[in-house]
Amino acid sequence: MANMLVRDKSPLSVGAGKRPQDRTVEELLEAGVINMDKPMGPTSHQATAWVREILQTEKIGHGGTLDPKVSGVLPIATGRAVRALNLVLRSDKEYVCLMRLHRDRKEEDVRRIIGTFIGRIYQTPPVRSAVKRQMRIRTVHRLDILEIKGRDVLFRVECDAGTYIRTLCVDIGDALGVGASMEDLRRVRSGNMSEDRSVTLQDIKDAYVDWKAGDEKWLRSMLMPFEVLFDPLPRVIVKDSAVDAICHGADLAVVGVAQVDETVVKETMVAFFTLKGEVVAVGTAKMTAEEMVKAKEGIGCTTDRVYMPSGTYPKMW
Repeated sequence: MANMLVRDKSPLSVGAGKRPQDRTVEELLEAGVINMDKPMGPTSHQATAWVREILQTEKIGHGGTLDPKVSGVLPIATGRAVRALNLVLRSDKEYVCLMRLHRDRKEEDVRRIIGTFIGRIYQTPPVRSAVKRQMRIRTVHRLDILEIKGRDVLFRVECDAGTYIRTLCVDIGDALGVGASMEDLRRVRSGNMSEDRSVTLQDIKDAYVDWKAGDEKWLRSMLMPFEVLFDPLPRVIVKDSAVDAICHGADLAVVGVAQVDETVVKETMVAFFTLKGEVVAVGTAKMTAEEMVKAKEGIGCTTDRVYMPSGTYPKMW
């Protein structure tokens, strides 16, 4: 966690709100996140619909669509958390892919050419794509070859959101001069959610049945507070006295700041949190972290989108 600069060492607490880890299962279902391991076969929408049916909740959504033949991490949000899924869509992704070359090529050539795809790449979305087919720039942060066996190449890739791995395989094949296609793909990470902590549809069903029978332990362990979606953003901790005003759309004045992430710079997206760790809103920093701590007055951040219901904290403005 980043270092926090302190503006107010002992801000007044009004006794409102609740720590995310203290929420009931019912409250988590109203604003929670499940790290689901989508199986091969169903679409992301179908898998999400099954979770809706299991949990008997109306409002539900998923972050980052996976094709039917692709398995792996699919973040599922419930209730108010659905509005924050756009943060998942922006997060880096990590995949394990099996690529098949159409003709033979020396292993050293394969390794050398694949290495050239690390960094900024140009892609055109495939024909069967939900977005407009126009050239786009994406960044491949890591591309590690795990195994080469004949024409089959198994690799792990860490990349920007919106990178098409199927297109990446085709482009690598073109660069090798032999052609290539994606044979199998699994998403092993989406933002801060990884496959080692994911749960299956059957797990969700069994946990829900246990909860209805009086044992909430399993369901509670897989229902994460939706604050996890905001982890990639730098934080601004606001005083209790400023929370309700922000919930009504007010910008965050520096006098309402208790602490601020030292990495905050002007015009960057930040998340507003309460002293108890609840997310309040997302906004844009209008000062650096040091300026927010030292300024006597002024607007530290504008408020762009509110997530906490008004009335959660008392009106003090």
